[in-house]
Amino acid sequence: MAAPGSRSCSLSGLLPAQTSLEYALLDAVTPQEKDSLVYQYLQKVDGWEQDLSVPEFPEGLQWLNTEGPISVYKDLCGKVVVLDFFTYCCINCIHLLPDLHTLEHTYSDKDGLLVVGVHSAKFPNEKVLDSIKSAVLRYNITHPVVNDADASLWQDLEVSCWPTLVILGPRGNMLFSLMGEGHKDKLFLYTSIALKYYKDRGQIREKTIGIKLYKDSLPPSPLLFPGKVIVDHVTNRLVIADTGHHRILVVWKNGQIQYSIGGPNPGRKDGTFSESTFNSPQGVAIMNNVIYVADTENHLIRKIDLEAEIVSTVAGIGIQGTDKEGGAKGEQQPISSPWDVVLGTSGSEIQRNDILWIAMAGTHQIWALLLDSGKLPKKNELKKGTCLRFAGSGNEENRNNAYPHKAGFAQPSGLSLASEEPWSCLFVADSESSTVRTVSLKDGAVKHLIGGERDPMNLFAFGDVDGVGISAKLQHPLGVTWDKKRSLLYVADSYNHKIKVVDPKTKNCLTLAGTGDASNVISSSFTESTFNEPGGLCIGENGRLLYVADTNNHQIKVMDLETKTISVLPVIRSENSVVDGPVLPDKQKTLPKLPKSAPSISLSPVTASPGQTLQFKLRLDLPSGTKLTEGVPSCWFLTAEGNEWLFQGQISSGEIESIFNQPTISVQIPGDCLSLEATVSIRVFLYYCSADSSACMMKGILFSQPLQITDTQQSCIAPVELKYVF
Repeated sequence: MAAPGSRSCSLSGLLPAQTSLEYALLDAVTPQEKDSLVYQYLQKVDGWEQDLSVPEFPEGLQWLNTEGPISVYKDLCGKVVVLDFFTYCCINCIHLLPDLHTLEHTYSDKDGLLVVGVHSAKFPNEKVLDSIKSAVLRYNITHPVVNDADASLWQDLEVSCWPTLVILGPRGNMLFSLMGEGHKDKLFLYTSIALKYYKDRGQIREKTIGIKLYKDSLPPSPLLFPGKVIVDHVTNRLVIADTGHHRILVVWKNGQIQYSIGGPNPGRKDGTFSESTFNSPQGVAIMNNVIYVADTENHLIRKIDLEAEIVSTVAGIGIQGTDKEGGAKGEQQPISSPWDVVLGTSGSEIQRNDILWIAMAGTHQIWALLLDSGKLPKKNELKKGTCLRFAGSGNEENRNNAYPHKAGFAQPSGLSLASEEPWSCLFVADSESSTVRTVSLKDGAVKHLIGGERDPMNLFAFGDVDGVGISAKLQHPLGVTWDKKRSLLYVADSYNHKIKVVDPKTKNCLTLAGTGDASNVISSSFTESTFNEPGGLCIGENGRLLYVADTNNHQIKVMDLETKTISVLPVIRSENSVVDGPVLPDKQKTLPKLPKSAPSISLSPVTASPGQTLQFKLRLDLPSGTKLTEGVPSCWFLTAEGNEWLFQGQISSGEIESIFNQPTISVQIPGDCLSLEATVSIRVFLYYCSADSSACMMKGILFSQPLQITDTQQSCIAPVELKYVF
């Protein structure tokens, strides 16, 4: 709905006037000249007989970070508004976020500026509110975001690409549009002069919008959006990119933390473990007590020396680069959003890990960093430290080619190496084309393995189909790992919430685990267990275990490929761990006292072995004619007096939002048990009232579960139902 006396139309209505402005700005020399040109432009646009008015947000859309839905012509009246049309998978949209963060720190709501994210999905999974919630958390988006799942506003304005910014005046009148990334100077110029122009005319209002950040409602977690995981095959330690906490964890296979490096806040600093910082790190690789890190949002490759306990930068300059060729020494070479790294060999006869291969998502290419002097296929001798493009033109395409520089990728996000014959290749999870590709280590030829379609410009050939080669369909895969023992490739099919397995000889792709639902069910069966946007995976224990970074579930899941069972790795801080940017302590909820009248129910003993998961299903019934009290959260708590180690790194409390959809409570037995007997207590508190809300009550109940722990592997434990009728 447009404002009265206005015309609702597309962005094309701005094009003639804004194009003239931008040509004039090219000739302007001083900041004062540029300011004057934009001011004169606003006088012209503001003087049009009818405004170019943005349509009203449709009713019924889902909003995040606000106290309720926002109206263009009520709530945003009197504001200069930046509409950010984005989709959270898009690397260009991610690149734009720091500019918006800086803008919001420069001008606040009280100054008259507000940014509103209009999420217009590319993939079906991105239309789901919970998926957008995770992205809002992951990228620390603190402005209002609306889920325009049907892209109605996008279509009304005829937006054509992600990202697109539309700057509105205080009447909902469109002033400017900016397409793509890399327009920070124009964004600041246009918004600052728009604020001045409308303040001069008394049209800016100081009223604030009700902001309610989604992140403030979440409980703490040992991991936050872990992006990638890798195994040190010498020591069996795991290296985890704890992306949301901006840190790297080195943990023993029982989950105990040995080192925590960086975090909890983003930063860019080299030095000792106690002072080093990262910004949303993703890919990790380890060799000889040295870890290489794709420090994604710092646009750097970092090196962690575990013996010297020092972090240094080996590639990148700390700002996003646009160079698509490279060739400079690493720390002088600008790079763009490295997403994964893997160690490999150059073309030398001696097999040594002297190349760090890099999935450069920001420029849609595969790069190489030489850790020693050597050669790349069809290249002359290169000096140690050289960082350069290996494959990919830099165009965002799904283009295969025998000439590596003519091939095209679309946001490559996962790498794995099969150096042995007959493979001798890199496997690439090419997320935006929804394909897995191979890059030959002999000549750089780029070939198709599974997914996508033959048209190299079609980046919308996604789905969830098991099949062979091009008939198989994926949805935004972010991770791959090579199983040398079985000659199989495992794929994190992220937006399908599945783990798939590919035989590269036949190109046959099958679902290994996951139902397709974005949830967190741990079942006795691979195909009944669920994931939520898994982002990375790796092989460990001589091919027996598959570790999965289950990103939006904030967990590392452990898949036993022999017994076909799944468990969750408990992440536990040990007393002698080296922690710098500290492991955030869980904020423990105060445990309420049970009423004296609360029933106490003893359950039959259960025998379990380390690594197994117990599940308790709440099945409580309220008295007839009552309902849970709104605004007073009913809740549950886990305790184990004298055996608190049972719950380290696990969620030990939660809320009950609906009596018709009660939670399942999971407890994983740690790998290192300090006692062979324990009693798990489950306390439940229900707050309810009569149907007419004339009387409110609280009931409590205690369930006691005796637990015996044995090293003997137990069969799958059936979920325990906690039943009671009040």
